[in-house]
Amino acid sequence: MSDSRGSIARLEASIVRCIVGKPEVVRLAVVGLLARGHVLIEDAPGVGKTTLAAALARSIGGQFQRIQFTSDMLPSDILGVSVWQPDRAEFIFKPGPLFANIVLADEINRTTPKTQSSLLEAMNEAQVSIDHATYPLPRPFMVLATQNPREYEGTYPLPESQLDRFLLRIRIGYPEAPDEKAILRGAAAPPETLAPALDSAAVVALQEQTGRVRVEESILDYLMRLVAATRTSPLLSLGVSPRGSLALLRAAQASALADGREYVVPDDIKRLAVAVLAHRVILRAGGIDGDAAVRSILQEIPVPR
Repeated sequence: MSDSRGSIARLEASIVRCIVGKPEVVRLAVVGLLARGHVLIEDAPGVGKTTLAAALARSIGGQFQRIQFTSDMLPSDILGVSVWQPDRAEFIFKPGPLFANIVLADEINRTTPKTQSSLLEAMNEAQVSIDHATYPLPRPFMVLATQNPREYEGTYPLPESQLDRFLLRIRIGYPEAPDEKAILRGAAAPPETLAPALDSAAVVALQEQTGRVRVEESILDYLMRLVAATRTSPLLSLGVSPRGSLALLRAAQASALADGREYVVPDDIKRLAVAVLAHRVILRAGGIDGDAAVRSILQEIPVPR
C-alpha cells in the first residue's frame, strides 16, 4: 500500500507542476484515472483544461490526443476509417485520434449528437466497432471532455443519459491571486517538459488495486441512503441511477487508495458526492443547481460512526 501511495503522490506532484494552486482538481483527475472513469470539465476558456490533460498524459508516459469538436465532424473523424489497399486487396483500418491513452475531447457540445454518441459508446466499451470488426482502445484509456457552460449558441447539449457516462464532473475555476501572480512569474511548467512519473503498466496495476480497496457494509449503506435521497428529494425530478451509485463507489475506492488506505471511510463518499452525482440529477424549477441540491442532501443524511 505504501508503494501505491508513493506512486500516486509522484503522479500528483508531477501534474501540480503545471496546474498551480489547484491540488484538489489534480486529485479529482487522478481519482478518475484510477477508477477507470472519464471526466467532464465544465469551465470558462483559459483556466487550464488542456494543460491538465496534457500534464496527466506526460506524467504517465502515455500518448495524448486533443480533438477539437466542431459541428461538421463525423464519427469516422475520431474513431478511424477502413481504407482500401490495392496492393493487399483488402481494407485496412486506420485508427482515429481516439486511440490514445489520454484524450482531450475539447468542446464536446459543439459536435452533433451522432458524433457525441460514437465517442460516448467507445468510452463506455473501451473499444471501437467498425465494419463488423472490433478494435480495443489502449490501456489505460481516459477521456477528459470539456464544455463551456456559458455559451449555448450553436451547441448540442449532452442529454442526461450521456452525462451519466462521465464518472466525474469538475470545475477548475480561476486561480487565487497569489497563484495567478506565480503563474505570471513563470511558476507553471509546460507539460512537454515533464518526465513520466509512472508508466502505463503501473497505472493499470493501480487501477486493478483500486477495485480491491475494502468497503464496509456501513459505508455501502451510507452511499445507498444518499442515492435514495436523490430519488425522493423535492428538489429533484430525477435522481441518481445505479450507474451513479457504482461510480461513487469506484471513485471513493480510488480516493482511499490515493490517501494510502486499504479501506473507504465516510469522508471519501462525502468529498466526492458532488463531483460524481450532481451532473446525473435533473432539477425541478426553483433556481438551485445540481451541486447545491447534492450538498443539501449530504447535510440531511447522518454519517456512519
